[in-house]
Amino acid sequence: MLNTIKTFLASEKGATAIEYGLIAAGIAVAIAGVVFTVGGDLDTMFGGVSTQIQAG
Repeated sequence: MLNTIKTFLASEKGATAIEYGLIAAGIAVAIAGVVFTVGGDLDTMFGGVSTQIQAG
């Protein structure tokens, strides 16, 4: 039992998983920021394209 606890405390798998989670969260925040920043510009651009297509 004591050996199992020592092994559990020495393991770094949990820390690695947390680090990967933080990296993934950072990437998600960066993507969300880009989408919100560029989203308005894309909406304007596609609105203009749609208007031109409808006008013929």
